[in-house]
Amino acid sequence: MIVGLFPGLASAGGVQTAGRQTAAALSSIAKERGCAFAFLSLNDAKGEREAACGSLRFQFRGFGRNKPQFILAALRLARAHPSVIFAAHPNLAPIAAAMKHLARKAQVIIGTHGIEVWQPLPALRHGALRRADLVIAPSFDTVRKLLDVQGLRETNVCRLPWPVDPEILELAESREKLPRPAGFPDGRVVLTVGRWAAYERYKGADILIQAAAELAGEFSDLMLVLVGSGDDLPRLQKLARESGAPGHIQFLTNLSRPELAFCYDSAEIFALPSTGEGFGLVFLEAMAFRKPVIGTPSGGIPDIVEDGVTGILVDPKNPSSLAGALRTLLSNDDLRLKMGRRAGETARERYGFQTFKINLAHLLRGANAE
Repeated sequence: MIVGLFPGLASAGGVQTAGRQTAAALSSIAKERGCAFAFLSLNDAKGEREAACGSLRFQFRGFGRNKPQFILAALRLARAHPSVIFAAHPNLAPIAAAMKHLARKAQVIIGTHGIEVWQPLPALRHGALRRADLVIAPSFDTVRKLLDVQGLRETNVCRLPWPVDPEILELAESREKLPRPAGFPDGRVVLTVGRWAAYERYKGADILIQAAAELAGEFSDLMLVLVGSGDDLPRLQKLARESGAPGHIQFLTNLSRPELAFCYDSAEIFALPSTGEGFGLVFLEAMAFRKPVIGTPSGGIPDIVEDGVTGILVDPKNPSSLAGALRTLLSNDDLRLKMGRRAGETARERYGFQTFKINLAHLLRGANAE
């Protein structure tokens, strides 16, 4: 049996998207190997639920943030002696460690994402992480943080990049069917997508607003579109109003997946000058739509964005660097289209779901049990 512990599987967000991809891959691996699987999600609504990644659908049980019930259910599954226990976030590592006491032959794998392991973890989580059989990280930078900050052994850490969502690839090939969201502007669109939360200001939306305002005089039809919501949205909207070019900045919230796909497809450039991405799935999504991307040489972004090939990496401490990169791509159609084509090839060739699933299967020591 394969047991998966997840913080969330049904909602939006990078951690949840990576969780769905992992759960879909694990369920497919289990079926191919003829073994059972059971997935528990701490933060999703209570009860038996279903989620999907592309055409792959799987069942899981939600616990409505009831952690005691979540722990009890995990320990009951441990008594079934699973061969693999996969905890999809370091916060769940202590539960996986407790399960190991009841299922001593189980392989415990902990998934990490990025910023949550960039600082020393509390003792309980740190100890559980160190005792895991394997800790996976989506980027070279997060691997380094696990070794240097958390003190893990190299033999216990493995890089496993997340794949581009199969649904995104399907939408990218169905351009004529994508619905235009209300409020999406005409003009030359620079797109950014994120969760605009006060604790995630490292995403750099304010710097992007500043750059768009700087370029509005040069490119009269330039439009910056920011997709996402969060408690920092009012501050960003105020910055846009005070930028001197409010007519060139548009905010969109609560979009469906196909509406988001329309935004990717209709944009000329994707930009997110973030300094805190453990990986950066939104870059892969934009690349799937063959768009050049602008990021920073921080976190996991350089794993995805090849500077000068699929996009441009800018200095996050220098706002004029971001404006310069945007100017370069807006002024050079050939370069922009060339980078976009290469971005699309990279997303498909290096970050396909099947590749992710095969690589994950190779990491599973057992998973042939009943």
